[in-house]
Formats: sequence, C-alpha cells, structure tokens
Amino acid sequence: MTTVVETSEEDSALAVVRFTAEVAWQDAGPELAESEVARSLDHAQEHMVNGRWLDLASHMLTLAELSFTRVAEKDLDCIYTVICNLVTKARSPDEAGEIAREISSGVLKQPNEKPALRLKILFNLYNLLEQPFSRFQVYQKALKLAVDGKVTESIIPSFKKMDNFLREWNIGVMDQRKLFLTISNILKENKSSTKDSFSFLTKYLATFSGEDAHTMSEAREEAERAIKEFVRAPDMFQCDLLDMPAVVQLEKDGKYALVYQLLKIFVTRRLDSYLDFHAANSALLKSWGLVHEDCITKMRLMSLVDLGSSGSGEIPYAVIKDTLRVNDGEVEYWVVRAISAKLLDCKMDQMNQTVVVSRCTERTFGLQQWEGLRYKLGLWRENVANVMRTIQLLS
Repeated sequence: MTTVVETSEEDSALAVVRFTAEVAWQDAGPELAESEVARSLDHAQEHMVNGRWLDLASHMLTLAELSFTRVAEKDLDCIYTVICNLVTKARSPDEAGEIAREISSGVLKQPNEKPALRLKILFNLYNLLEQPFSRFQVYQKALKLAVDGKVTESIIPSFKKMDNFLREWNIGVMDQRKLFLTISNILKENKSSTKDSFSFLTKYLATFSGEDAHTMSEAREEAERAIKEFVRAPDMFQCDLLDMPAVVQLEKDGKYALVYQLLKIFVTRRLDSYLDFHAANSALLKSWGLVHEDCITKMRLMSLVDLGSSGSGEIPYAVIKDTLRVNDGEVEYWVVRAISAKLLDCKMDQMNQTVVVSRCTERTFGLQQWEGLRYKLGLWRENVANVMRTIQLLS
C-alpha cells in the first residue's frame, strides 16, 4: 500500500478521497470500483467548489473509516491529518467548531480499533483549533476515547496542565463538574494516582457550592466516596471536605449520616472517638472496605498531630502514650513515624520525656486556619517593622 502524499497535480483532500475510495472499493471489481471512485471524487470536488467543508469532512470520514482496517498506520496518520486540516478552511470559528465536532465524532465511532492512533488524531485536531470552547469539546471526546479504548495512560499526562486548560477554555460550572468527575474516575483506576484522583474528586464536589438542595443531592454518592477514599488513604492527613456543602448534606441524611460522622472523627477528633465508633459500627466499616488496623494507624498519627497543634508546643510522653493507647516503648516510634510522614517538625527530649513541636500539619484548612495564618502574618509584619525602625535609629 502506498503512502498518501500531497502532489502538485492534485489537492491533498482529493488525493485522500481517491486513495480511500480505491481501498474501500478494491474488492468490488475494476468496473464498479472505478465508477465509485469517480463518484466520490465528484462529490468531493463539488463540496470544495461550494465551500461546504463540513460536508467534505463527513464524506472523507466515511471513506476513511471504510478503509481503516486495510491501511497502514502511517497512511492513516496522513489521511486524518488532511481531514483535520479542513478546520483551517472554515470561514468562522463556529464553522470550524462544527467541522471539529463532526471529525471527533467520526474518530470516536470505533474506539477499540487502533485507539492510540485515534487519540493522536484528536490531539492533532485540538491543536489546529483556535476557539477555546471547540478545543474543550475535542478534549472531552479524547477523554471518552481514552476510556473506551483503554488508553488512558496516554491522556493522563495532560491532567497536569488542567489549571492552564481551564483558564484557556473558560468553561461553565456544569462543564467543569463533568470534567473533574471524569478525570477523577480515570485516575482512580491508576493505583499510583490516588492523591490526584482525590484532588479532582474534591474539585468536583466544590462545584456544588451555592446550588439548591435538589442539585446538591446529585453529589451524595461521590461525597460518600470522597470520605471513604480519604479515610482509606494511608498518606493523606489533610482534607477540606468537612465544610463543603456537598459533603455537609450527608450529616442529616439517614443513609449517609454515619459516613459523615466518620469523616468528622478523622478530621477533628482523636483515636478514642474512632474506637468508640468502631465498637458500634464494625460491620459497617468492613462493608465500606475499611481495614480497622489501618484506621487505627492513621488515627494515631492524626491524634499526634492534634496534640501538637492544640498544646503549648510541648507534649509529654505520658500524654502521647494515653492518647495513642500504646506502650511506653512505642511513643518514640510513633513520633518518628509522624516526622517521616512530614506531619510534625519536632525534637524528642528524652531527659524530660517530652516532644517539643516547632511545626505541625493542619488536619483541615478552613476559616479558623486562615484567621490563624492572618494573625501570624500580622505578627511577622509588625516584627519586620520593628526591626526596620531599630535600624533607622541606629543609623
């Protein structure tokens, strides 16, 4: 099979039409094949003369799909490059968007046939478009193709640029909501992307702020999922779920009230509260896929963080022992684990049997934490001003 190339004798679009039509009709016999190829070329030329680029794109896509399994991948790449380039011939951004929708829908019809190539075609189409919303629509198709064609590993790297994409696309809340949930679900299947999946799930839930109760109810299952994922994750110790309206609604919902109560324990309370909850709901926790021993480990670390943030900066070993319910010889082990997890910056004073804390991670970062940060910044500014005044007096 020869590779399609643009020649000086024939427009590249017509060359693609001729090539794909010949492939599509190659088993029909010479006479019928010749007439069908000629008919395809006539249609294509008519569309080009009249500037009907959308019709031309549809015509070329049909022929390309008919020949898809019979053509080498490098030839398909060339064929679809020419088809995608039709968006540059559009007379307006809206027309270009319409052509792009036609092309992306055509590419998506058989997602399991050479899915990586099809995804590459959509990325090529994306880069040819100028209108931000049209780009977003093509990206949506690429997400769907990646999932349906099981090539999500090829699109996951683009998620790192999502903040830039969102600024460019300037899409509404509904589109953001759908996008965040789709990305979170894709990442959920990748065990190394648990934190990223949770991050996008949190962004999804945040889009429900300000919505009415009926709309908010759409987020209940995902809010429950977010809580379970946070509790289950061994390396996540901070979350802002507790005050999110989409999550708060669970507190008074008979079906979800207990899972919200569990979140409250993990974010604001200590190990003893969790142990009481487990004693009353052990079967339920197991049905949620939570491992009791893992929950105890996480709650011990979070309880230690709570001790560090609520005291004078010095925690007696005896208090740690009682709060974490461990033996005397285990106190330093848990302090070291907290330091390794970057939850605490501290020193152990073995002589005085105390832990001196210089910094600890906040379990949640809400209004109270912002006010605390503002207070600290105010002190810092005042101290800097005092230093500047002292320097001026000395000079």
